[in-house]
This record gives sequence, C-alpha cells and structure tokens, in this order.
Amino acid sequence: MLSVKANAAQYFVDRHITEGRGSKTAYVEAETGRELDFAQMATGAGQVAGALGKAGIRPEERAAVLVLDQIEFPQIFWGALKCGVVPVPLNTLLATPVYDAILRDSRAAILFVSAPLWEVVAPALADNPYIRQVVVIGDAPAGTMDFNAFINDAPVHETMAVSSDEVAFWLYSSGSTGQPKGVAHVHSALQATADTYGAQVLGIREDDRVLSAAKFFFAYGLGNEMTFPLSVGATTVLFTGRPTPAGMIETIANHQPTVFCGVPTLYAAMVAEMDKVGVPASPIRVCISAGEALPEDIGKRWEKHTGIGILDGVGSTEMLHIFLSNQPGDIVYGTSGIAVPGYALRLVDEQGQEVGTGEIGELLVNGASAANGYWNQRAKSRATFEGAWTRTGDKYERRADGRLVYCGRTDDMFKVSGIWLSPFEVESAIVDHPRVLEAAVVAQRDADGLEKPKAYVVMQSGEADQALVDELKAHVKQKIGLWKYPRWIEAVTDLPKTATGKIQRFKLRQDTQQR
Repeated sequence: MLSVKANAAQYFVDRHITEGRGSKTAYVEAETGRELDFAQMATGAGQVAGALGKAGIRPEERAAVLVLDQIEFPQIFWGALKCGVVPVPLNTLLATPVYDAILRDSRAAILFVSAPLWEVVAPALADNPYIRQVVVIGDAPAGTMDFNAFINDAPVHETMAVSSDEVAFWLYSSGSTGQPKGVAHVHSALQATADTYGAQVLGIREDDRVLSAAKFFFAYGLGNEMTFPLSVGATTVLFTGRPTPAGMIETIANHQPTVFCGVPTLYAAMVAEMDKVGVPASPIRVCISAGEALPEDIGKRWEKHTGIGILDGVGSTEMLHIFLSNQPGDIVYGTSGIAVPGYALRLVDEQGQEVGTGEIGELLVNGASAANGYWNQRAKSRATFEGAWTRTGDKYERRADGRLVYCGRTDDMFKVSGIWLSPFEVESAIVDHPRVLEAAVVAQRDADGLEKPKAYVVMQSGEADQALVDELKAHVKQKIGLWKYPRWIEAVTDLPKTATGKIQRFKLRQDTQQR
C-alpha cells in the first residue's frame, strides 16, 4: 500500500515543520558558518524535488550525489526521496576511473557535484551515455547548471506516496575484487536504524549537537549526520574538509558538540595531538566509533584525556549502521560489545552451524535495516543475503560473557580509515606502473595497532629505491584514491603462489606478523 507516511522524507523532514521546529538550526557548516534551519531544509528539498521533475528526471531513476559535507547535501538527498528519484551518494575521495565505473553501473540520469570535485569527475562524463544533466554547487563550468539556478524557478514538490519497502537510495560498497557494488536500501531502513541504535544505544536527544568525522557518503556518516539527528530534531555540525586531528579539535572547541562520531584512525591521531596541545573544553557526553575495530589502548588513552568512553561498534553498508556495539555504562575495550536492541546475531562455521563459546565463526546479522540487495549482482546478493540473515564476512569469537571479539575477515579484504579496501584493486594499480612486474598487498598494523596496506612488489628491472617507492605511492593515489596507497613497499624476487598461479596472501600476512 502506498502512503506519504511511508516516505522517509515525511518523517525526517516534513514532520519537524508540523511539530514546530521550523526555525531551529538543522545544519551548520563549521568552516563557513552557513546554516540551514528545518524550514529551509524542507523548502529546499521540495524545490530539489520540483527541479528534478522539471528536468525530466523520473521516479526510480538514479541521481548521483558527489557532494561534500555541506548544507546542499540534505536538500538534494531528501528532495530526491520526496519525488521518488533514487539518490546515490558517492565517495568524494575516489579517482576518475572509479567514478566512471560507478556512473555507468548506476546509469545515473543526473549528477550533483561540489565544484572542488569537478576536475576529478569531469573526464568520466565525456562519453557517459546516461547522464542528461549536471548540477554544480559553486562555480558551474560550461555545459553544467548552477545549483541555485537549478532549484530557484522550480515548483515545490510535495512528498509523494510510496511503499515502505520501496528502494529509496543506494550506497556503493567495494567488493572482494575491488569492483564497486550498488547497495539498495528501502525507505523503512532509515527509521529502523534510528529506532534501534540511534534511540537505544546512542540515546540521541533533541538538544544534541552532533559532529561526525565520517561523511554523508558513508553508511556510518549518513546515520550520524542525517538519520539520528533528524529523527529527534537535533543540530548537526558539518565539517566539509578532511577531518584532521587539529581540525577536529578546533571544531570541537568552537562548535561545542555533545555527540562526537569518529573512527579508530582519527581517535589515535587526536590522542597524539592532545598529548601536545591539550584537551578542548566541550560538553561532549558520548563518543562512538565504527569502521574498524578500536584498539584497546586508543580507547583507554582517549578516556583518560577526555573522561568520556568510546562506544566501539560494528556496522556495514549492507545493514546501514551499527548492529553490534558496546553500550553506555558497559564498555569493554578490545571487544565489539553485544547486539544492538532490535538485531539478532549468529556466529557460524563453514557448514552454517552455530559455534560455541570461545570458538570463532562468521558473523551473521538479522535486522530491519538490511539492504534489498546489490544492483545487478544476483550471485553476490544470494551469497550475502540469506533470507532474514546477512553475512558480514567478519570472523568473531564469542566470550563467555556474551561479548564478541573481532578476529579478522573471512577473505583478504581489510579496512583502512574505516573503509573497506581490496588488495586486488591496489595490486592492479601498482602493476599498472611500467617498472612493476607483480604485486601483492596485505594488511600490516601501524604503531597505533591500525591496519594499513603493505605492498610486496616484484620489479621488472632494477631496484626499488626510495624515489621509486614514493613514485609508486603517488601513482596509486592518483589511480584509485588518496587513502588506498600502500604505507610500506617491499621489493621481493618472487611472490608465494599456488600451483595454479594464485598469490598466497596468507603467507605474506604471516611474514608481516612475524616481524
């Protein structure tokens, strides 16, 4: 049955006007001071919806959203939902070839892009057969349209009736071969995460001010900056730039958030920065972490500095946000906690049987926020989504007290700064360099205990001196993304392989662990 109330935009945007929050600030940009109140967000979303219709973008067509964390993003996202267009937030840190692949895979009919990101995405548009309109936030190059001009003359579109099971938006997640996968989420999934983690673990309140290092395009960031604050009418502080430790500390001091959402890599860097500059005075009452396992030492050092514990949790793009977490007043660093209320968890062996206490198994999760599946990847959908259960690909051990401890991935992938990274993708980029014959990438922990990529390379000729190492790192950054480059590069004469020629990465991982 179709209903306006089933449209997520009604609950997260329209409702605040009828409940009297129109003049309250919904978003503020930390660097510029620009603000967006709830009434302006509702009007802006309605104008975006009207402009999409005016531009001939039809319901169920995709709108690629390559937009920084700025006040236009929520207007675009909710505007698309209002008129049935499917927004597809894109990672703002990717390289041109990856954008080309995603835009073709999604068949997006329109692209919204922040002006600073235009240069990297523009080459991917040259022969794209699907995009009919490009809207730029900022100075619009020839052949594109300025965002304000796009919406100014458009009629305000009312929120359309939908099914709660209707696909609302996509997020892209990398696969085991490094190819991006479109993860489709339905309208009801957003409120499902708000009613579970947002309300029952985070305890989000209307008087909160939220600051998230994770951006809108992450499932984690989308929940932190959109779902949770808008579920109660809280205010969100947006940090448009790269979340450096100094930048985050300054923003905390200047904007006084009560909720801070980080990732382990950033917490580690901020702890080191606080050792030098001190702790900013702030009213933060709760900190959360996700994206990768939080090292115990980092959690304890942060708590010693700030007096605030970190709720370390586990989520995924497929489940939209955190489903396994430490709880307020019940934090045990070194563990991922227990199931978030509203979710059921299982640990199973390779035969699908439950494992016992002290044993390791793959984590499966059951909850209302699960994705509808992957776009055009039926085999992968069937392997990941098994009825009500979703395979996470993570290995965990269940302790006697019921808490789960992260043990690693079921495959070769690992996370860097909270983002899944495929060794195959990095290897392909390295081998693309003319002086490299072969490459293999595995995870190695840095001084803070966080995983980063290490590359073993076989040279075509010559030695891998420091100049070449630096050149390879720059090459990978340019080809596939700024954060994916190998932090360490070691030249070897050959790589361990199976009889069929497949690289045995587990032997390289053993090598890194023994050093």
